[in-house]
Amino acid sequence: MSYRNPENMRNCTIIMEFFLMDFSRIRELQILHAVFFLLIYIVALTGNLLTFTAIVTDPHLHSPMYFFLSNLSLLDLGYISVTLPKFIVNSLTGNQSISLLGCAAQVFFIIFFSGTEFALLVAMSYDRFVAICHPLHYEVTMTPLRCLWVAIGSWVSGFICSAVHTGNMFRLPFSGSNMINQFFCDIPHVLRVLSSEVRDTEYVLLAIISTLDLFCFCFLIISYAYIFSTVFKMPSEEGRHKALSTCSPQLIILVLFLLAGIVTVLGPLSDTSPVQNLLISMTYTILPPFMNPIIYSLRNMKIKAALCRIIKIALFPPKMEMIMLRKLES
Repeated sequence: MSYRNPENMRNCTIIMEFFLMDFSRIRELQILHAVFFLLIYIVALTGNLLTFTAIVTDPHLHSPMYFFLSNLSLLDLGYISVTLPKFIVNSLTGNQSISLLGCAAQVFFIIFFSGTEFALLVAMSYDRFVAICHPLHYEVTMTPLRCLWVAIGSWVSGFICSAVHTGNMFRLPFSGSNMINQFFCDIPHVLRVLSSEVRDTEYVLLAIISTLDLFCFCFLIISYAYIFSTVFKMPSEEGRHKALSTCSPQLIILVLFLLAGIVTVLGPLSDTSPVQNLLISMTYTILPPFMNPIIYSLRNMKIKAALCRIIKIALFPPKMEMIMLRKLES
């Protein structure tokens, strides 16, 4: 592990930039890191963009479940774009610095996308609860207008939460260490270099937000408890399989999200090995947006069919097909 700045920083120095972890001094390994994570980034972007495009363009997927999933794909597009591009550029250039404004932007968007995603997962669990436990009331309860307002509320709640936290964390100048033991401005590591006044306020805000999240988490547990209780009471095996196939991808995504949150909170803040830091950070910054489109694409036949139509249109545009047909007819 190495840093591109002096080891000892005086407390009287006002910080205008941070220095992120350099996972290797070997130039070849830095380039290898950049190429490897660039491939991951491209795959994640492609998967989420294809999922979003398939849902928007296919009329068969214009239902509340897929509407929320399209919002989730947009969130994952933004979430993985907050950290990976900067890390790739830093690995290629060998420069591990990030400006104070850039660090604030990373913190803001990490909280924004993660907070919105949690609110959206709560909405998706309620959607599956109504669809499985009260199917006769589904169309009356989950109307398009209500779904739109729920999605807007999720995005707005994420924005408010992010604005409050980021505004508090960066309201006073930093004057401690400017070394962050991570490849991006990870929130727990940024908290370590805050002034005591800001840190105390942030802990109060975290306690309030954690209390609200706890209520949402209890709602999730109760919803899925009712869902599985209803599913296992179904007399038809085919009905049970169909119901489980619609809610299991969302449950897997929820488990991934909660795992990411646990790792964020309980992950070690001390100077552990670079490889361990990288693996821990990948759990909550790369794994969820990378896995979410794979989970849905591999388990959902409607999305598979929509993706096949998109690929067919991309490879064989309608105009080209008409030209080929005319040539064959002539």
